[in-house]
Amino acid sequence: MIPTIFVTRRLPEGAMQVLADKFNVECNPHDRVLTREELLAGVKGKDGILPLLTDRIDDEVLDAAGPQLKIVANYAVGFNNIDLSACTRRKIPATNTPGVLTDTTADLAMTLLLAVARKVVPADAYARAGKYEGWAPLLFLGTDVHHKTLGLMGLGRIGFAMAKRAAGFDMNILYHDSVRADSELENKVGAKFVSKSDLLSQSDFVSLHVPLTPETHHLVSGPELGLMKSSAYIINTSRGEVLDEKALVKALQQGQIAGAGLDVFEFEPAIEKELISMDNVVILPHIASASTETRTKMGLLAAENLISVLVEGRRPPNCLNPEIFS
Repeated sequence: MIPTIFVTRRLPEGAMQVLADKFNVECNPHDRVLTREELLAGVKGKDGILPLLTDRIDDEVLDAAGPQLKIVANYAVGFNNIDLSACTRRKIPATNTPGVLTDTTADLAMTLLLAVARKVVPADAYARAGKYEGWAPLLFLGTDVHHKTLGLMGLGRIGFAMAKRAAGFDMNILYHDSVRADSELENKVGAKFVSKSDLLSQSDFVSLHVPLTPETHHLVSGPELGLMKSSAYIINTSRGEVLDEKALVKALQQGQIAGAGLDVFEFEPAIEKELISMDNVVILPHIASASTETRTKMGLLAAENLISVLVEGRRPPNCLNPEIFS
């Protein structure tokens, strides 16, 4: 019998075709996040679930799916939307899609850094509004990026990829993480391990690259923003809850920091309304991995995890709870 899976939102065509070749695919017919009721109804009786980070997968969803459910294959690197302990109790493997979006996300983090530093967004709006009347020495003065200090909160895959990009701008690279990286990795990009407070106080740009965990929730809040230079910028492409959004608004309003580049938000899709009117903040709708190539690769990796369990009967390659196979 061909396994049946539920996909909570349509993926790029290349990935959907691979899924269709191997499974009976039921997919969210709407171009929006499913309501809770729709999600519970959609997973019922399925052998596999392919959710997005916008779908909370917990005891209620797993119970609604039924005892035949064999895998939850998340379409994301992060997995804070999945109750991993609930999956583990049922011996259901949960998987993610690591690696394939590293460079694409780092590209966007650097894009945000450059855009906010050089006032790209307000300058673009100014030109489009027909206000440009010729070159002027004080028109949209930003700040240099080259030879400045970049502080990376987290030196995992994406943080390291960001460091490589920063090295191309001859930036001085500092980083802080819960565990120090090995010296070989540090030497590849000239990254120096420092304390959290030293990173915040010494950096011209702070870029967040940590997963969302209880320990990293509000990793940067009022006290941390208060340590930053008044000329410094903060960039967030990790998870919105890592940065205290209300504290960020206050810091920007009071001139504690110079600006921010944000791709994620604490209460997505809601955004603090004050941020929207600030021309020293660049706001993007969570598109760090949004290239055709990368989003397709993510789908293919999720498909590989599903195929491993439901077709080949083996441990999936990107299992988040491998202890269930012990």
